[in-house]
Amino acid sequence: MDFTPIIDFDKHLLLALNGSHSLWLDNMAHILTTATTWIPLYVALLYMVIKCNDNMRQVFMIICAVGLCVFISGSLNDMFVKPMVERWRPSHDPEIGMLVDTVNGYRSGNYGFFSSHAANTFSIAVFFSLLVRSRLLTISLISWSLVNCWTRMYLGVHFPGDIMCGLLWGGIVASVVYYVLFRIIGGKTRGGVQFISHHYTSTGYGWLEVDVVISVFMFILMYAVVKSCYIC
Repeated sequence: MDFTPIIDFDKHLLLALNGSHSLWLDNMAHILTTATTWIPLYVALLYMVIKCNDNMRQVFMIICAVGLCVFISGSLNDMFVKPMVERWRPSHDPEIGMLVDTVNGYRSGNYGFFSSHAANTFSIAVFFSLLVRSRLLTISLISWSLVNCWTRMYLGVHFPGDIMCGLLWGGIVASVVYYVLFRIIGGKTRGGVQFISHHYTSTGYGWLEVDVVISVFMFILMYAVVKSCYIC
């Protein structure tokens, strides 16, 4: 099968999504793609897990499950898939590399298939969506993942195809980890009890703690917007 038309379309789509004439957008994309920017969100998720579970065994199981999602979806990709596939990042691609807009000289590594940012963030988003069963939290975490995906294309370090494959792989990994390893092997969340209350989700996560995570996500977005204006 000839993949040339698909690859060519992928490159044209990347050039359409990559960069802009806005220094403000450049700065915001660079801030939002930086891992340290999202540390408060990870802390908020950890707070929610600790606060809403009865014992440290359950907390430890969830932390291990999330860590496994990240390891399988992203770390293994960086160690094996990218070096084996050897697909150039847009910023290093011999054909379009000179056409790609970069920000502050950021080009990342040589190879980019598939996107570990997309796989990691989406695996975390899907796992917590299945764990907590809150529509607002699901929307927020998936939005967080998609924001990260946008920054990777805007900065010219991933093709849309890299992103789509990363999202697909991250979703598969999270689903397998949750349904096979976490629920079947590790036992159902909160002993399988269904919570029916205005104060909890159906799996026993408090709406107050869920709101903390959502609020932190919104605060980080506001921080990126304001800081980008300040840099400009």
